Amino acid sequence: MTCRVKICGITNISDALMACRHGADALGFVFYKKSPRYVSPEIANEIVAQLPPFVTPVALFVNEDFEVIQSIISENSRWIIQFHGDETESECVRYERDYMKALRVKKEEDVAVLVDQFPTASAILLDAYKAGVPGGTGEVFDWSLIPPGLSKPVVLAGGLTADNVKEAIERVSPYAVDVSGGVELSKGIKHESKVQEFISGAKSGQ
Repeated sequence: MTCRVKICGITNISDALMACRHGADALGFVFYKKSPRYVSPEIANEIVAQLPPFVTPVALFVNEDFEVIQSIISENSRWIIQFHGDETESECVRYERDYMKALRVKKEEDVAVLVDQFPTASAILLDAYKAGVPGGTGEVFDWSLIPPGLSKPVVLAGGLTADNVKEAIERVSPYAVDVSGGVELSKGIKHESKVQEFISGAKSGQ
């Protein structure tokens, strides 16, 4: 199966359409105001309205209020949600949308047990753990901590670049890979050749 690719941290229409041209399957929009890749709901929904078919927009939240999330995703039926904070499964299902739950992998925790806490998730995103940082660390974690046969499709994140994405796919066999900083010119601005190389590498990596 060809690995799917999510380009995260989209902040403008030019980068969004460029990523689509090069074969991105999903685009991530960060609605966490402390992130340097934060995008306003108004701009994000304007971008989503212009996306070609078969590209999935993903709304990323970190411990956000129900009303805020609902107001953003209600603008377009194409949104799915990525929860990147301490949300419980009961909180994730309130929006009646497909969702991914991000888990930050620690050596002392059983990944399979964590994944099984979210039986309603469409997928589980596995990212590097860094104290006090909910995501976007740009750091690779120990992929051997991911056990085989998890109950949900895995979206692999954390320090991925065009240089290591093939190895990551060979070792983990994820359903999808997720990249943000690894394809940037500056925070929130994508580098076209890096995006192209990453997607090409990911889709030829299996």
